[in-house]
Amino acid sequence: MKKSYKIEVDCANCANKMEQAAQKTEGVKNASVNFMMLKMNVEFDEGQDPKTVMQAVRANCKKVEDDCEIYL
Repeated sequence: MKKSYKIEVDCANCANKMEQAAQKTEGVKNASVNFMMLKMNVEFDEGQDPKTVMQAVRANCKKVEDDCEIYL
């Protein structure tokens, strides 16, 4: 399953850090961040609950970039 989320991030480097953190999150098959569009696209592993996984993604992103936001 793929979903798209609106994000808030200050710079392209920060967006890259968010993308890397999201990709390392358990339950995420693939993640990409588009800084210009302020969007994060996430593909979830089979059988994963997107809401639960996205809470972990948000927590991991906040660790690398504390002033970012993902609107769930």
